Amino acid sequence: MDRRTFLEGAAAAATVGVASEAVALSFTSTRVSVQVRGEGQDVILIPGLTNGRSVWDGTVRAVPGYRYHLVQVAGFAGDPAGGNASGRVVSAVAEEIARYIAEAKLKSPALIGHSMGGIVAVMVAARYPARAGKVMAVDILPSPASGFGFAGAQIAPLADALFGSLMSTPGGRRTLDNLIGTFGGSGIANSRSDSGVVARATHELATTDLTPELSKIKAPLTVVYAVPSSAQDAPAVDRLYRTSYAPAKDARLRRVPGATHMVMYSQPQRFYAEVREFLRS
Repeated sequence: MDRRTFLEGAAAAATVGVASEAVALSFTSTRVSVQVRGEGQDVILIPGLTNGRSVWDGTVRAVPGYRYHLVQVAGFAGDPAGGNASGRVVSAVAEEIARYIAEAKLKSPALIGHSMGGIVAVMVAARYPARAGKVMAVDILPSPASGFGFAGAQIAPLADALFGSLMSTPGGRRTLDNLIGTFGGSGIANSRSDSGVVARATHELATTDLTPELSKIKAPLTVVYAVPSSAQDAPAVDRLYRTSYAPAKDARLRRVPGATHMVMYSQPQRFYAEVREFLRS
């Protein structure tokens, strides 16, 4: 462990009370790890593809007064692949977070997920309605492939064929890095993530369509999405999100102008304001 990692860990530990430590230590998983910071209402933070829990550090600092449960996915951002070394990744992570909520006895926690993490949060809310108090999905559609004009079923054969070649050739690796960027992550070389875990998670995202499950969500749902400054047709982006989330009763859509996919980095103050409003509501 280097000095920086040690100091960051010590600083995080200093903010965690005895009850929070007990929550973190009582849960074991080979697919995710959870770090708990602060005290207050429970908020689970789920990062996107290839990202580690550190993407939420600014949010935790800017919006104090809550007990944050910061998730890290095994195989991402330098963590060993663990249980994610085979099989599905996204839905398996959702199952583990639902189990964490139950085992830690969290009462109606808020879930905030970015990109792939948003899909995970929506999965938990739809499949375990009693375990989610409220949900925020950040810059992700319920069918991620629909952002490119495909339905999950339509893209499945292409994704299956592509998956086999993603890691076998230089061109395939470049394609995978492009897909990772599309779904919110850094390239494999830059992210220190396990290539197999990332490839399977990317394939799963490309073929996932949660639209039929949105009506099962009982918790209030907020969707925060970016509209880059270069976007020529912001109303079209609005329509895409409004139509995509229509099956979710009373979904609240919040556009962040001038933002990129990493909303918390490109427009941090606006993003923090959205998080504050979401948690207070």
